Amino acid sequence: MQKDIALTDERHEKGAAVFRAYGDVAPAMGMIGTLVGLVAMLSNMDDPKSIGPAMAIALLTTLYGAMLANMLFFPIADKLTLRREQENLNRRLIMDGVLAIQDGQNPRVIDGYLKNYINENKRAFDLDGE
Repeated sequence: MQKDIALTDERHEKGAAVFRAYGDVAPAMGMIGTLVGLVAMLSNMDDPKSIGPAMAIALLTTLYGAMLANMLFFPIADKLTLRREQENLNRRLIMDGVLAIQDGQNPRVIDGYLKNYINENKRAFDLDGE
């Protein structure tokens, strides 16, 4: 069970790392687009009408790169990391409960022990339903 927890955690960590890497790369791609737009703008300096659209492309690519990183990729990576941590906590709770049952501990002791995994404000419910 510990190996399953470790492998699942590693797999989920890699998924979050992919989106974090996308978030790191997106602004750089935006800057590359900016450079391409500036090259297009500077290559057509003799035509004043083409300067505006080329400058717009140059600025928009920077904006798109920053927006993709900060509004899409990093939030997804953070959400995946949060879900990974929650799942890891749930699996450790299950493992501790199974081990406590296997050791033959009293159900009330197990209940008290496993309640440590839950936030204090949610610990009011016990085995008797009180």
